[in-house]
Amino acid sequence: MLTQQQEQLIESTAPVVAEHLGAITQRFYPLMFARYPEVKPLFNDAHQADGGQPRALAGAVLAYVQLRQNREKVREVLATVVSKHVSLDIRPEHYPIVGECLMAAIGEVLGDAVTPKIADAWSTLYEELAGLLIELEDHRYLEFERRPGGWRGPREFRIADIRQESTVIRSFVLAPVDGGPVAEHAPGQYIGVRLTIDGEPLYRHYSLSDVPNGKHYRISVKREPQGRASRHLHDAMAVGDTLELLPPAGDLTLQDGDEPLLLASGGVGQTPMLPLARQALAQGRRVVYLHAALDAQHHAFRDEIAALAEAHPEQLRTVMVHERGDQADHIGRIDRELLAQLLPANARCYYVGPQGFMGAIDKALAELGVPVERRHYEHFGPSRPLDAA
Repeated sequence: MLTQQQEQLIESTAPVVAEHLGAITQRFYPLMFARYPEVKPLFNDAHQADGGQPRALAGAVLAYVQLRQNREKVREVLATVVSKHVSLDIRPEHYPIVGECLMAAIGEVLGDAVTPKIADAWSTLYEELAGLLIELEDHRYLEFERRPGGWRGPREFRIADIRQESTVIRSFVLAPVDGGPVAEHAPGQYIGVRLTIDGEPLYRHYSLSDVPNGKHYRISVKREPQGRASRHLHDAMAVGDTLELLPPAGDLTLQDGDEPLLLASGGVGQTPMLPLARQALAQGRRVVYLHAALDAQHHAFRDEIAALAEAHPEQLRTVMVHERGDQADHIGRIDRELLAQLLPANARCYYVGPQGFMGAIDKALAELGVPVERRHYEHFGPSRPLDAA
């Protein structure tokens, strides 16, 4: 626990740390990977290269400093961090590594300004944050482990089926090697995947693209030209091959209620929308399902959505948008005008896709009067503001 003197030191030095936090987090990751190369597989190289991971860390630290006196608000803000950590099997022994390297990065960037007392105060603050995250994550691990079909740590699964959904998206049906049941997940969640490539572990998380059935999970993965994990799944893995899964996580889940829904997705952002649509339709709710793809060849799950529309003609309205070609309901992009035509009164809105897509949807919905509490989205990578460059 921070002493009164340490509280005052944190308060007086927080503006300086905040000013240099970008440089601190940029230095932190290379330093940690050099000292502890065993943790590097937990991090996506692409999110390091585009700055997403350092920005997310900086945002989490700042949020905690600003909100730490409000424990309920802090837990709410950290929920996304906890979900990502659970899907990566982050453990208590990882936190001292982060703390050591974060303090070293602060010392390198701020130099002599970091006195021993200031360093001790910030170390104590980090230990407080780490302790809270460990507590929240252990609760999630334990809750999932106790579910029927639940587990803790990596569990081996076998690829039971593969289906090509579009030119770039492929679905993998994953069944447990031990033959046991699999715990239910909430539609809209993702799952941690642990691959072994050239003898090295690699961690990723992918949306679960179907509703729970107690027997297997389905992930649907876009092949990224520079994506080491997605290329391995598409190019090297076949039916019968194995990988490891970690507990499902994520907070993009259906809110209780009976209001209509607008589900909007771009590209592979459709993967969490499919189970959300199925769940909502099963509850008798009206759904506008709006999906944007580059063209017909890049449009995944067309038959699946058509079957849903046929089964629920009074509840489900589907609108397909392509940037090019002539095999869609609308040619171009989803914009405010299109959303204004489709948006049900008092709708709750969910949207997932590239950063620019989500930013445009969010801005348009706000202009159309949809309150922030009815707008829900989730990043595939590190979280950041939708208006971030």
